[in-house]
Amino acid sequence: MSVQHQFQSLPSAAVRRRLSSVVQEKPNMVAPFSSLTPMWLGLAGSAIDQSKFQLALAIHDGVYSTDFTSAIVEVGKNKANDIETFVLQTIRKFSSEHLCKFLGAGVTTTLLKSAPNLATRLWLECDIVPIIFNIKPYHTDSVTSINIKHRISSTTGSYVPSGAETPTLFVEASHLDQAQLGAAGTSGRLPIPRTLDEQADSAVRKCLMYYGPNNSPRLTIGPRNQVTVDAAGKIHLIDDLDKYKETVRPGTWNAVIKLADELREKKIKIGFFSSTPQGGGVALMRHALIRFLTLLDVDAAWYVPNPSPAVFRITKDNHNRLQGVAAPESRLTQADKEKFDEWIAKNTLRWTAEGGPLAPGGVDIAFIDDPQMPGSIPIIKKVRPDLPIVYRSHIEIRSDLVHISGSPQEEVWDYLWNNIKLADLFISHPVNKFVPDDVPIEKVALLGAATDWLDGLNKDLDPLSSAYYMGIFRDLCTTQKMHQLQWPAREYIVQVARFDPAKGIPHVIDSYSKFRKLLRKSQSELTEEEHPQLLICGHGAVDDPDASIIYDEVTQLIASEAYREFAHDIVVMRLPPSDQLLNALMANARIALQLSTREGFEVKVSEAIHTGIPIIASQTGGIPLQVEHGKSGYLTPPGAEGTDAVAKHLYDLYTDEQLYRNMSQYAKTHVSDEVGTVGNAAAWLYLAVMYSRGIKIQPKGAWLNDMLRAETNEPYVDGEPRLPRAPIQMQ
Repeated sequence: MSVQHQFQSLPSAAVRRRLSSVVQEKPNMVAPFSSLTPMWLGLAGSAIDQSKFQLALAIHDGVYSTDFTSAIVEVGKNKANDIETFVLQTIRKFSSEHLCKFLGAGVTTTLLKSAPNLATRLWLECDIVPIIFNIKPYHTDSVTSINIKHRISSTTGSYVPSGAETPTLFVEASHLDQAQLGAAGTSGRLPIPRTLDEQADSAVRKCLMYYGPNNSPRLTIGPRNQVTVDAAGKIHLIDDLDKYKETVRPGTWNAVIKLADELREKKIKIGFFSSTPQGGGVALMRHALIRFLTLLDVDAAWYVPNPSPAVFRITKDNHNRLQGVAAPESRLTQADKEKFDEWIAKNTLRWTAEGGPLAPGGVDIAFIDDPQMPGSIPIIKKVRPDLPIVYRSHIEIRSDLVHISGSPQEEVWDYLWNNIKLADLFISHPVNKFVPDDVPIEKVALLGAATDWLDGLNKDLDPLSSAYYMGIFRDLCTTQKMHQLQWPAREYIVQVARFDPAKGIPHVIDSYSKFRKLLRKSQSELTEEEHPQLLICGHGAVDDPDASIIYDEVTQLIASEAYREFAHDIVVMRLPPSDQLLNALMANARIALQLSTREGFEVKVSEAIHTGIPIIASQTGGIPLQVEHGKSGYLTPPGAEGTDAVAKHLYDLYTDEQLYRNMSQYAKTHVSDEVGTVGNAAAWLYLAVMYSRGIKIQPKGAWLNDMLRAETNEPYVDGEPRLPRAPIQMQ
């Protein structure tokens, strides 16, 4: 390897000393820094010959290009790995020396073709978002009408690659000196070459265009409100299917491949329709699902309606009523119904109009999510009466209340069921009494929620990235004048959840208070500074107007007489939409809590278990399906009656190191494939396959995962973790 141009910037020893001032008292932990500078980079490369490859890296601070390096790398038989290793080593060395964190990288298609797994490794090993650009080695003419050149070309929403249709710019050789652009002895028109450092610099500047507030990649929405996941395919988080394969067991993977192959062969188009493109659990699942299906080359697309704050207030109230956590006087009025109906109708008509995803010739199966969207079903049936429609319920429906005459739950359910009943299938979380008995059992199928083990929420963060996000959190606490989390000097207990009336946050605070008093009494040799802190945090969803109300109530509760003595050790934060921030906060916690009083499934429980963080959770909704009591965590009664048990379990896990280690190790290896993206995708692929064959399935309360494993002849093997099975009880 020969370096043609070294980085010119020099790290400052004084700055390094100043930024490393965070107290480091825990052994075997990476030294934290109070701040790491966010940076971006551009990567370009081209082959010189069979044994040499030239690379250029350009560094950008978000305002200016600040540095660059270029090198010629000696490559052997494993050319791609040699290139990828050099790039990653160079990035890590610069990051460590300059105390910076690279957030995104513009990568040229030429380089990616030579090192196909470079983007995957940037994402998984360095937490860098790779954005791919087709930057040509010659200057091209400008294209200003991006709406014409980059219009969506298919249901999947793939864009024409950047630069693919831009013509090469030529100049007359006669206008050049003999030494310019290789003009000696030539005539006619010549292209203007773009050197590798220019390509790298162009890539990083283009990369920055995809970043918005909080240094996060921008959400992109295409025509007819299609969610163009990963910037319509320009962001390449995972290019290597084997990475997904490694997250599941062979039976699950084999089933997925068989189903995907059939859908590709038949050219089946799948459409998902939900209320919001970001902020909630459904949106997280859909982003991960579309990303995976696109990598499988399955034609799937996801659409959302235009947001309406007025309507989202109605839908959130409906959600609370169905879960039984709304005020008794809260009612769905006729005016609310009319406003709701008008909103969903005008959005659905955009999709059923000519050329839309629900028009004739559009998707071959439609999946409708949650109680915001059922009003679209009658309209779809009018336009395409034979289109299979599957309704997916992600929330708890208090079936014990929906049939009480005159109750708020009955009003909401009757209004929604009038539309839902037209769907061909009703998918529910596998929880008893989540399905009212109005729903014919023949139409009921069971499926849990899912999370993605390779996305920002769950992947393993390298030490530098973890330190960066913990530093971001410290800055956020300072900005909001919140008590500081004193990690790593002190450990902490965490509940990650939206600020929602059903998340049991008052019980989290009460349990923590009881735990601290128990610790003080039984472990008197420990100082108060050796007791763990409590962190309550979460994102907000686009359609959730309750968050600020609940947040204010929580802060007032902590300041009350009952909990004032521990208030300085309780950190309550509403966080910006950064998956890696939540990931770092969960991964660095000692113990996780999930004390919801009402719940759908809450896959955050499985996320904690997968990380090896023992969890204490309430016995409500789908939570008990995910926790093996006494093995991967503890289950307690929901509400105030469970707080004593929570405090005792906190005490045991905090003071008994062997118990903690055993539970942590067991948790890491006992998570079902069903709660991961691949296992969840198998269910949607199975439904698309069966309906494409003209088979109208009648699950009769069966689990979709069991049905698809039988259909693909991939039976479960002994010892394969599965969520507990039990016959569904409707009410």
